[in-house]
Amino acid sequence: MKLAQRVSALTPSSTLAITAKAKELKEQGHDVIGLGAGEPDFNTPQYIIDAAVRSMEEGHTKYTPSGGLPALKNAIIDKFKSDQDLTYEANEIIVGTGAKHILYTLFQALLDENDEVIIPTPYWVSYPEQVKLAGGVPVYVEGLESNEFKITAEQLEAVLTEKTKAVILNSPSNPTGSLYTKEELKELGDVCLKHDVLIVSDEIYEKLVYGDVIHTSIAEVSPELKNQTVVVNGVSKSHSMTGWRIGYAAGPSELIKAMTNLASHSTSNPTTSAQYGAIAAYREDDGSVENMRVAFEDRLNKVYEKLIAIPGVSCVKPKGAFYLFPNVSEAAKLNGYDDVDSWVKDLLAEEKVALVPGSGFGAPHNVRLSYATSLDALLSALERIERFVRKKTK
Repeated sequence: MKLAQRVSALTPSSTLAITAKAKELKEQGHDVIGLGAGEPDFNTPQYIIDAAVRSMEEGHTKYTPSGGLPALKNAIIDKFKSDQDLTYEANEIIVGTGAKHILYTLFQALLDENDEVIIPTPYWVSYPEQVKLAGGVPVYVEGLESNEFKITAEQLEAVLTEKTKAVILNSPSNPTGSLYTKEELKELGDVCLKHDVLIVSDEIYEKLVYGDVIHTSIAEVSPELKNQTVVVNGVSKSHSMTGWRIGYAAGPSELIKAMTNLASHSTSNPTTSAQYGAIAAYREDDGSVENMRVAFEDRLNKVYEKLIAIPGVSCVKPKGAFYLFPNVSEAAKLNGYDDVDSWVKDLLAEEKVALVPGSGFGAPHNVRLSYATSLDALLSALERIERFVRKKTK
């Protein structure tokens, strides 16, 4: 059987690959610590579960509108107004089967063959693949480690061409945890307005920020930028609802309509009971979401110093999400490795610690380490990593 070229050219997800290998070793009886998780290690809050169960008991088990329940759209509209003082109408909102599906649908609705999309590196692994699946061309701009992995307006301006259709901004970032300031967003936004480039603002980690930093959506910087932006968000990370698959986008009504039409032919609608759970997530609050955020911040503060104390390891301290993205190239060299991927592979084989190679995120000198796991597991993993580095130092 000859497969379609579009899928033959796909790069497998590095996060899923390392997770699968760690699972295989666990099934063989090894004590594996997996730090590749891209989801909170907390269960969904009970009030959300109860709302979903109640919806099914009340008979809400049928199709819904393709773009989402009106009640959920209203909850999202109120969330934008409350959190960012942004005003949207129902025809500017689409609910989809997770933020990943929303992004996929967005690129399918937006891109023609060879349209270019600017993707800052390091990037979430699915951005380039989704752009390519839509016939687009990813154009990479390096977010320098010295600038907390963030790109500048000058860098953005330098890569724009007549084929540029959109730029992706992910703040807080997966994998780096970096966060753009309001001033930085304005500078980037001014470039996009000047060249009529759509901004795709992925804000899925919006609620997970630490210290005294404040999350700013580029859509709230100015009315002009709101009109030039599609905000992508969801309840997966903020409310520990990854398996519920509810994400959404807010943006220009013409684009949202096209995305909704496309979704009607692909998924029909997001799962009905999950939508009722998402309504509860935004309409109710028992404090569990903030408790989760505080737990992540506590873990970050307790493991960060231990991480950077490992020989050959440096790391920009993240301001959001739940990932550390250390540069381990010097540690790999100390251990006699020419590349980080081989170092990660042997770390898993010898010390049973699973990290995700940064090459899958466009940053071959780094690894992604998720602290969405218990503090005991994190501290044990760091001890194993340090032991691996020290015993193999040439």
